[in-house]
Amino acid sequence: MQTRWNPFAVSNGAVALGPLMAREFDQLFRDLSLRPDSRELVPPADIYETAEGITLQVDLPGHDPKAIEVKVENDTLTLKSERKTERSDKEGARRLERSFGVYARTFVVPRTVDASKVEARYDNGVLTLTLPRREESRPRVVEVKVNS
Repeated sequence: MQTRWNPFAVSNGAVALGPLMAREFDQLFRDLSLRPDSRELVPPADIYETAEGITLQVDLPGHDPKAIEVKVENDTLTLKSERKTERSDKEGARRLERSFGVYARTFVVPRTVDASKVEARYDNGVLTLTLPRREESRPRVVEVKVNS
């Protein structure tokens, strides 16, 4: 009898991947297949949203702040930077784990963001981008009038 192979099934005591993990793997492979240049590295990012706007924090340790390119065009924010190796000769290296090369990341910017007021700050290897909301999209408090 033949059994259909299920890569997410439990076998030999291994834990099955849940639907969340399966989605993460799917997203990972989609992201990798969408990269126009497979030599580009994707820096990790944290995204926070508040009433004032959106804050992005991107890890770019060892990058020259003057060489970091931040571009906002239509509804797309693109980050690009290159981390260059400090040593030209790899002779004598026992282990090389640090990544060098072009780092790039693209984000879709919501329409509620005022792209003309985006600010960027680089501190201790972290690039922080502040994307303020448009005035008309900010929540406003409406005063309740009481008729007496």
